[in-house]
Amino acid sequence: MSRGYNAVETISLLLSYKVCFPKRITLLRGNAECRRIAQVYGFYDECMRKYGSANVWKSFTGVFDYLPLAAIVEKYFYCVHSGLSPQIDQIDQLKSLDRFHEIPSKGPLNDIVWSEPVDRQGNYFF
Repeated sequence: MSRGYNAVETISLLLSYKVCFPKRITLLRGNAECRRIAQVYGFYDECMRKYGSANVWKSFTGVFDYLPLAAIVEKYFYCVHSGLSPQIDQIDQLKSLDRFHEIPSKGPLNDIVWSEPVDRQGNYFF
C-alpha cells in the first residue's frame, strides 16, 4: 500500500473503504508497511512533500502497526502478504504474536511479511 505513485491517496482511500464497509474490506499488513521500507521507497518523502511534516508519516505507520497479519477466507484460505513461518504450526499462534510495532528483522512476524516460497533446492516458485 505504501509504495508507488499517490501512495498517501491510495492508503487513505483503502482506509476509508474499511471504515465504510468494515465487514467487506480486509486490509493486511505487508512489508511495504514497515517503516524502513516506507522510507526507502518514497512514502516518507511523499508525506513530507505533501504535508511538510513527518507527523502524517508517523500516523500512517502507527496505523500500519494495527493491520492484521493474516486472514482466513471462507474458512479454507490462509492469506498473508508473503509466506509462512516455520515457527508457526497453528493458526491460533498468530493471535499470540505481538504485532503492534515495527516488523522485526527476524522471527515469525518477519517471515509472514518477507518470506518467499522456495523449494528444498532453493529455487523460487512462480
